[in-house]
Amino acid sequence: MPEYDDDLRLALELADAADAATMQRFRALDLLVETKPDMTPVSEADKAAEEIVRAGILAARPGDAILGEEYGLQGEGPRRWVVDPIDGTKNYVRGVPVWATLISLMARDPDDADGGDGAFRPVVGVVSAPALGRRWWATRGGGAFSGGALGGTTRLGVSKVATLDDASFAYSSLSGWEEEGRLPGFLDLTRACWRTRGYGDFWPYMMVAEGSLDLCAEPELSLWDMAALAVVVEEAGGRFTDLDGVEGVHGGNAAASNGLLHEEMLAHLRPRD
Repeated sequence: MPEYDDDLRLALELADAADAATMQRFRALDLLVETKPDMTPVSEADKAAEEIVRAGILAARPGDAILGEEYGLQGEGPRRWVVDPIDGTKNYVRGVPVWATLISLMARDPDDADGGDGAFRPVVGVVSAPALGRRWWATRGGGAFSGGALGGTTRLGVSKVATLDDASFAYSSLSGWEEEGRLPGFLDLTRACWRTRGYGDFWPYMMVAEGSLDLCAEPELSLWDMAALAVVVEEAGGRFTDLDGVEGVHGGNAAASNGLLHEEMLAHLRPRD
């Protein structure tokens, strides 16, 4: 039995429970929405979904730590669950169906001498988008898969596109690129690619894993935005790094690709004076 199969089953069960809660309040006329100190919205559904996932983890894996967007870090140890209860809250509160619950298990690398947060890497990832009727999941070394309400399970694989002029590139928005000094390169990348689209949030990373997109990147992200996505992309045969090319999910930003175009994408996105 692969090492993380039981953890994947738990994550899928927790996603089922979170989906039931978020769908119950999706497009509700009386949905309660607050503004957090960072000026981003949080809905009652975000909080309810994270509470459900946390309770399930505490019951099934009481020795594991949990890091969630809404309630922070709880516990410590070599295994840490990372939860974004609704990735795409702005879509959720406007009735746009592009949002998902992200659940990841991260394990500390025993060979990492640093031993800090950077020693944790994702080993399980579940991305559940119930309003789209889609779900994606992966375990480290076990492959990446997708499934939906109307279809069976499909093993994921990235595209074989090898030139930018044949490539599809996705991003979330233009904001953030200028602050990072990367806007000129970003614009050059969009001009070099065959097609660009601003899908945003979790979805372009899953499309990279499926092979329907070839590249995506964002200039500012949190760990809970990336942990589940990274293991799905990598297990589908792609690459997931920060914008400086460092592998992993601790750089505060992300670049994902089919692997063949990754270095070329990063070269475009380097800061310029």
